[in-house]
Amino acid sequence: MDINQVSQAAPRLAVPAMRLDGLRRFLFGRHWTFRVGLLMLTVLVTTLILAPSVVPYDPAAQNLLARLSPPSTDHWLGTDNLGRDTFSRLLVGGRFTVTIAMITVILAVVIGTLIGVVAGRIGGLFEEVTMRVIDLLISVPDVVVAIFLVAIFGPGFATLIASLAVVGWTPFARLSRGLTLTINTQGYVRAAEVLGCSRSFIVFRHVIPNIIRPVAAVTFVRFGHNLIMVGALSFLGLGVQPPAPDWALMLADAQPYVERLPILMLAPGLAIFLAALSVTWIGHGLGIEAKEKGSTDE
Repeated sequence: MDINQVSQAAPRLAVPAMRLDGLRRFLFGRHWTFRVGLLMLTVLVTTLILAPSVVPYDPAAQNLLARLSPPSTDHWLGTDNLGRDTFSRLLVGGRFTVTIAMITVILAVVIGTLIGVVAGRIGGLFEEVTMRVIDLLISVPDVVVAIFLVAIFGPGFATLIASLAVVGWTPFARLSRGLTLTINTQGYVRAAEVLGCSRSFIVFRHVIPNIIRPVAAVTFVRFGHNLIMVGALSFLGLGVQPPAPDWALMLADAQPYVERLPILMLAPGLAIFLAALSVTWIGHGLGIEAKEKGSTDE
C-alpha cells in the first residue's frame, strides 16, 4: 500500500475511533450512580421488550390445580391464587407500569418546561398567575389530586396518563422558570435582545439549550416518582385493571397470601423498587454533573 492509499484510509479509520472515544467518555466520564442506573435501566428495558417472546407461560393462563405453588423448576417464582405463572406475569407486567410512567413524564416535562420558560421570559401577569397556580397544585399531594381525577373520570389507561400529567408538570415549570430568570441576566441574552433577535430565537437558541441538563436530571427523578404513583393507583384499583398483568395488581392480589407464599409480593415489589431506583440514580448523576458545570461556569 502506497502513501496515498494510507492517507485515504486514515480518515475512514479515524471516524469509528472518534465515535468509540466519545461513547467511552459518555459512559465512563460520568458519576457512578449514572453508570449503575443506566446499566439497570438498560437491562430492564431490554427485558420488557423481549418479554412477550421469552416468557415460558401465557401470563393470563389459569391453572387452578397448581394455584399457590411454591417456586420450582416448572414455575421459577411459583404461581398465584389462580395458578398463573408469577415469573411470566412479572416479565410482562412491567410493560404497563413503565409505559404509563414514561408517557406521563414526557408530557409533564414538555408542558412544564414550555410554561416555565414562557413565564420567565414574558413575566408580568402571566408569570404571576402561573406561579400561583403552581403553588396551589404543589400544596396538595400528587396522589390526592390523581385519585380525585381518576375517581371523577373513572379508571383507565388514558385517565391515568392525563391525571399524572396534570400533577406532574409543576416541578418542571418552577425549575425552568427559575433557570430562565437566571439566564435572562446573562450577557449573551442581553446582546441578543439589543440586536433585535426575536423571543422565539432567544428561547430556542439560548434558554432551552442551557436548561437541558438540570431539567433532564429532574426528569429521571420524576420518572421514578411516576413509577411509584402508577403502582400506588393500580394497587388501589384506580389504575391498570384486571386481568392485565401489572406489578401493582400482582401486589394487591398477593396481599392475602403473603404469609403462605411471600415471593408473590416480594417479586413485583422488588421489580418496582429496582425500576424506580435505576432512573433515580440516573437523575442523581445528572444532577451532580449539572451542579459541577454550574460551579465551573461561575
